Order: sequence, then C-alpha cells, then structure tokens
Amino acid sequence: MASRKEQKEQLRREREEREAAARAAARRKRLIGYAAGAAVVILALAVAGFVLMSGDDEGGGGSEGAADVLPDGGEVPAQEVTDLQEAVEAAGCELESFPGKEGSRDHITDPNEVPDYSSNPPSEGRHLDQPVPDGSYEEAPDAKQLVHNLEHGRIVVWFKKDLPAEQRANLKALFDEDPYQIVLVPNATNMPYQVAVTAWNRDPEPEGTGRLLGCDAYNEKTFDAIRAFKDEHRSNGPEAIP
Repeated sequence: MASRKEQKEQLRREREEREAAARAAARRKRLIGYAAGAAVVILALAVAGFVLMSGDDEGGGGSEGAADVLPDGGEVPAQEVTDLQEAVEAAGCELESFPGKEGSRDHITDPNEVPDYSSNPPSEGRHLDQPVPDGSYEEAPDAKQLVHNLEHGRIVVWFKKDLPAEQRANLKALFDEDPYQIVLVPNATNMPYQVAVTAWNRDPEPEGTGRLLGCDAYNEKTFDAIRAFKDEHRSNGPEAIP
C-alpha cells in the first residue's frame, strides 16, 4: 500500500498535469472568445441602435446578473507551498476541526429545518438526503445539501459574493485547474471569512471530523492554502463516493 507521502506526490503530479491541460484549454478558449466577442459587440451595437431609434425611454437598472458572479478570464499563480500548515500560515488563514456529534450523519426530512452546525460555513452535521453535483455555482445551493457533498469526500470552497470581480474570476480559474470532487459556491450564510474551505473526514468513525480553512483576507497566498487543504482532505469523507 502506498504511503501517505507517495499518495500526496501522486496527487501533486496529477494536479500539475491537469493544470497544464487547463492552461492549454484556456488559450484555445481565449482565441475562440476573441472572434465570438467581436460578433457579440456588433450585435449589441445593432440592438442598442434599434432601441434608441424605437424611442424606448423606460431605461433599466443594469444590475449584475448571475452570470457575472464567476466571470471567466481569471489567473492564479503557480503553486509554491505544498505543506498545509505552512501554506495556511503564509496566507494568514486558520484551520479548525469540529468532531462530529452523535447523529451528525443523519438525514433531514424537512427542507425548512435549520440545523445547529458547529461551524460557519458548516463542515459536518445533519443534511438533506440529496447532494448537489460537483461543479461551480453562481447561486448558492442549500447548505444542507452541500454538507451531504462533504460526507461524500468532496471539498467545498465558499466565497463572499461581494468580492471584487477579479478575485471571483481568479477563484473560478483555480476551480477550473482542478475540479475533481470540488464544489465552488458563493456563501449564503453570512460566514465571517472572505474565503473558506470545508471538508468532512471519516476519522474517527462513525461520525468523523469536520475541517475548516478560514481566510479573513484574500491574497495570492490563499491559493496555495486552498490547494494544500484539498490535497490533504479530498476523497476522505465518512461515506466514500467516487
């Protein structure tokens, strides 16, 4: 059986391969985007001209739509630190653990119930019987579903929706480089962090332990802290689901 060190090294090699593939895909996407963008601009100008000519004076608020929550075009620095504790300290974040309580793995039958979770955002506890698909979300799913994702060994990355657009785009780019068993969501529970990451470990059985990485401030070193947290806790939930 491979040692923990060998497993982490394998994860690092796999991540580097995914990053290289993601960068190549991003370059292709940008080239396609340039051509598509020009067509969109021409169409938008034509529509604007039609509206002006039609005398429509009702106007519009121009509020930010859901599609702008995780914009494309973000960039992330290459990883420099792989040790979790070192990366967390460099980023100015904190790590906390929350032992599962009796009944933490039970399902909730009433979707309106509000569990008393040990952390914010939640890292373990009672949850709805259906998780959400892995992926990035511009509208926050029910936290009770996301806790079920944690039970299945997923990592949930939570961010404040009012972060600057560039920072949100960079988080999306980080997700795109390594989306395996990851859920990226805007926070809907007034968490006290700019960015947080949660996991639910299986030990000690049967209730396991919730893990929380909380970052009060967002900076470039935050990315290494998130990466190291993922490598440490991904695929280690109380209920192993591929």
